[in-house]
Amino acid sequence: MDLDRQIQQLIAEAPQDGTTPQAIAAIAPLFKELAQKLQHSEYYVLQTLDGRWVMTTLSNTRETNRQKTVIYGFPTLKDAADHPYSRQDPQVMATPVGTIKILFQLLAMEGVDSLVFFQTSGQAATGTEVKRSEVQTLIQTHLQQMYPTPRRSSIPPNLA
Repeated sequence: MDLDRQIQQLIAEAPQDGTTPQAIAAIAPLFKELAQKLQHSEYYVLQTLDGRWVMTTLSNTRETNRQKTVIYGFPTLKDAADHPYSRQDPQVMATPVGTIKILFQLLAMEGVDSLVFFQTSGQAATGTEVKRSEVQTLIQTHLQQMYPTPRRSSIPPNLA
């Protein structure tokens, strides 16, 4: 499914509370821009039988106290199935998920630091990292540009 259709689907599936669809539409251009930097319009994400995405905690070999939690996006079902976690746990399966939805879900997963998208089948040693903190900063900057905070008047309120 192309990126524009993924955005429309995300908006359509949002709670119809009067604000969420508009909020998604406001930040959709950012998700599309990020997704266009990746090579695939969907990736396979490992998840448990109850639908929770599998998170992997990575440790820095030089600084053992530094860790980060990531979710992997694989370019093919075979790549996902070949991942060590898939082979270790029969309760894990790979599901295709649109790139836009993966990026959007990153915002809701507070325990996840990054998404790592593998671009080339068979090459799981290198991936493209999308950091949660950077996505949040992009969104904040974008929203501030779209909806600037009104400047406070320099006229004292008791001038009259």
